Amino acid sequence: MDAATYQNYREVLENELVPALGCTEPIAVAYAGAVAVKALGCFPERMAVAASGNIIKNVKGVIVPNSGGQKGLEAAAVLGAVGGNPERELEVVAEVTPEQIARTRELVRAGFCTVDMLPGIASLHIIVTVEAGSESAVVEIAGGHTCIVGVRKNGSYIQGGPHSSGKDADAPANGMSLEEIFEFAETCALEDVKAVLDRQIACNSRIADEGLARDYGARIGKTLLRHFGSDVRTRARARAAAGSDARMNGCELPVVINSGSGNQGITVSLPVLEYAKEWNVSEERLYRALVISNLTAIHLKSGIGKLSAFCGAVSAAAGSSAAITYLDGGSRGQMADAVVNTLANVAGMVCDGAKASCAAKIASAVDAAILGSTMAMEGAVFCGGDGIVMATPEETISSVARMARQGMRRTDEEILRIMIGQ
Repeated sequence: MDAATYQNYREVLENELVPALGCTEPIAVAYAGAVAVKALGCFPERMAVAASGNIIKNVKGVIVPNSGGQKGLEAAAVLGAVGGNPERELEVVAEVTPEQIARTRELVRAGFCTVDMLPGIASLHIIVTVEAGSESAVVEIAGGHTCIVGVRKNGSYIQGGPHSSGKDADAPANGMSLEEIFEFAETCALEDVKAVLDRQIACNSRIADEGLARDYGARIGKTLLRHFGSDVRTRARARAAAGSDARMNGCELPVVINSGSGNQGITVSLPVLEYAKEWNVSEERLYRALVISNLTAIHLKSGIGKLSAFCGAVSAAAGSSAAITYLDGGSRGQMADAVVNTLANVAGMVCDGAKASCAAKIASAVDAAILGSTMAMEGAVFCGGDGIVMATPEETISSVARMARQGMRRTDEEILRIMIGQ
């Protein structure tokens, strides 16, 4: 692998595997609110949020972290304005006080913040406007949860510039392949990836422990362990689900994300950790497996987009499937087959917003990942022509991306209509 390609994969890991507090969509709204207040220079008299449908969908049913159990765009934006630290980015509300939480609740009830849906097809688009007297500030985020494309003060840009909402800013990334991912994972210097993976292991293991220790949401992780035994297959599903149980239901612990999502960060890491423990693999082999899992998931999701009607647990689980196959001694071909098997099984799982049932979807996706890996190790793989499975793994990845980005767009719109009662 040439030096430029090697550095690219290293930077992808460093840029994507970052800590976030709670669900990333309400946190992105809170971040925009905090940046807007900073640009305004004083606390506003009123606030308005305009967001794309997928942002609205993913904020509607999830608890905003450090909010005292509050939900919704208004709560996220106001909490960011009242107590957010924009320097913390995806941990913007990590330092809020009980007084600020109470103040947020009061302002939301008083109608301090209004919410509208943005037109256009962009999947990740947020505009926050704050006003005080004749002063105003506007912050626009598009394409990434902390990607500020413009900040205006009193109508003039002080950062960035005009952005078109008529096209999807979350465009697919190019240049990755399974073959390169496997090569990088198998040959990279561990010191180049160890720090970011250690953080992922520590943060995501901690929130899984928390999810199993307390009753969060629908308690999917605890239910699996209580009724389905403690074998490695059950533990892999249960710990991943428990991390989501906690994260979707107000836990204040950070998660190291993947492809902009904490649930995906949980799904690419915790099942791999359980299989590594069960099989007593070396630390080096675990790190290389996590590189495979993380980069494979990012590769799959880059063609789909960060937000869509396609459940991101599926692409993350496909990454875990490849990594579990690697831990089991599988070849590069078998790792690719495991990805195909997982996608062929559960690629139709839809995203209907961030909420408690995400944990159950993660458990189902991880189950498909384990089956996909087992099949691959036995030489079984779904063949080209089986539905959306194509002749090669990369063609299959492209067909899934096409289905998710283009074919499921109307599905996404209908899900949102159902969720908002239209």
